[in-house]
Amino acid sequence: MMVWLLAGLGLVILLLAGDALVKGAVNLSLRVGIPALIVSLTIVAFGTSAPELLISINAVLLDKPGLALGNVVGSNTANVLLVLGLPAILSVLHTSTCDTRKTYVLMLAASVLFIGLAFLGTFTFVSGLILLAALAAFMLVLARDAQKHRRAERAYPEAEVEGADPDMPWWQIIVFLILGLAGLPLGADILIDNASIIALRFGVSDTVIGLTLVALGTSLPELATTVMAALRKQADVALGNVIGSNLLNLLGIIGVAALVGPIPVDRGFLTFDLWIMLAASLVLVPFVFFKVDIGRVWGALLSAAYVGYIIVVLIW
Repeated sequence: MMVWLLAGLGLVILLLAGDALVKGAVNLSLRVGIPALIVSLTIVAFGTSAPELLISINAVLLDKPGLALGNVVGSNTANVLLVLGLPAILSVLHTSTCDTRKTYVLMLAASVLFIGLAFLGTFTFVSGLILLAALAAFMLVLARDAQKHRRAERAYPEAEVEGADPDMPWWQIIVFLILGLAGLPLGADILIDNASIIALRFGVSDTVIGLTLVALGTSLPELATTVMAALRKQADVALGNVIGSNLLNLLGIIGVAALVGPIPVDRGFLTFDLWIMLAASLVLVPFVFFKVDIGRVWGALLSAAYVGYIIVVLIW
């Protein structure tokens, strides 16, 4: 009973921290003149990817590379299908108003690079350096976009973001960000630790745990943040959070973990899981390029696809 209570506590912390992070990130974007999308691709994405980083590094140190790789691949699949699917069922994500084409293309490029390195058989120290160099280039692109936006803002001020408070004091913004960034990994850690105890009783392998339970658990921060963003009608934060988190997972999480130790790639990843991850990323094409909103029907289809994927992994 205590294990289930602690898992519930972790979930509550995640939801509260996700709300705090969205508030802080959106209001920070207003105060410094940076669009909420860019803030969600950086601050929010870094905060919600913290659990993946901690778990992947620990997995490599504990000689469980399958858990580290499964965590990232499974999380990226969950981020698209579940993290965007469930919130859309609650409230339509008006992604037609968001311009995420550039960052989405970068995410696809990161996916192709990641898969290419995976086919070398092992993520080595050199692989880690390549992934981190790509991440640095991505952050440079974001910094340049932010500068361009600031110049345009002075000439053509954009409309106020719905639900945000442009007069929120700096100390309150900082408190929201700290609570969100600290609470998300804490809640995920409590939830994953106790959920793992339950799952291990069934004798599930490290790779399967990474692809399912741990991936789902480490995607809960993204889910909590996206649910709050959807309810607040901030689709740019929701979509930007998913794209940014997926980029960080592929380039930053495995990049850092590969510096800690080699990560051999199981054949199952090469024949199935990596391609499911890429297919899930391509599902976003109509929402990014053709201005389609993620409505309740789409949300149900995405969520159902994720459930189907989990069933296949468990019975494979």
